[in-house]
Amino acid sequence: MSQVDVITAETLASFRAHLVFEEKSEYTIAKYLRDAAGFMAFLGSQALSKEQVLAYKAHLMACGGYLDSSVNSILSSIRALLQFLGRGDCAVKNLRIQEMPFNPEEKCLTQEEFERLLDAAKGDRRLYLLLLVIFSTGIRVSELKYFTVESFRSKLDSVRVMVRCKKKNRRVLVSDGLKEMLIAYIREKGITSGPIFRTKSGKPLDRSNIWKQMKRLCASAQVAPGKVFPHNLRKLFARTFYEATHDIVQLAALLGHSSINTTKIYVKTTEEEVRARVEMVVAPRFFAKIKNATLSA
Repeated sequence: MSQVDVITAETLASFRAHLVFEEKSEYTIAKYLRDAAGFMAFLGSQALSKEQVLAYKAHLMACGGYLDSSVNSILSSIRALLQFLGRGDCAVKNLRIQEMPFNPEEKCLTQEEFERLLDAAKGDRRLYLLLLVIFSTGIRVSELKYFTVESFRSKLDSVRVMVRCKKKNRRVLVSDGLKEMLIAYIREKGITSGPIFRTKSGKPLDRSNIWKQMKRLCASAQVAPGKVFPHNLRKLFARTFYEATHDIVQLAALLGHSSINTTKIYVKTTEEEVRARVEMVVAPRFFAKIKNATLSA
């Protein structure tokens, strides 16, 4: 596309077509377009320039509604738009963020909380199995559509579901216990082909459907709503697997990550757990000596 100086609705339509051609996921396309539309509204009738992009960056930082990580996410979307428009010269740098060694307590779903969510979902067989699938395989919610009736007709004893995401294919391993539960559900519901998790009309459940259903469990499960969303089940799988194996290379492969640096983010524990480890390592060896020295003095 030739270089442009003004962003219009037609520009965004062309950008969307470009993202589709690049085989971006529906979620990524929606996010990029939402961020690009926000930038377009900020620009108004002003010409595109690096000064305006810098001004928008300052605006995002000053408004107080975004975390630094959210500002960087928006800037990444705008950077993609600028590259598409042939205006890479207007791109600006992300904010520098000091990486924390732990996850915020209010965002970290625990194993006990997950079990309470399962208990709360027992009255809804489909939702119960859906939670189990995401947690026990670590799949992205967008990959749930690849769990089809056909996947469970394999002549092999073990089930391997082939999923495609971010232009990559990978095999998702399904435990024997989960396999038996899903086959029983397929037979019970009389599903003969296509996605296992579907609406009454037969369409695959989408992110919005799943999000709403999970949120309805929060009150009875006594779990904070801020912890209950599909991606948190994927992160819980990552932490659980890593705690059991300490094999981050294998975990990255299971999650479909291209970079282990991404996987490292997933396996962070909470501040409380890190604090407990610090106490366990440092306190017995150091503070006991100080206490003894003080008492002897």
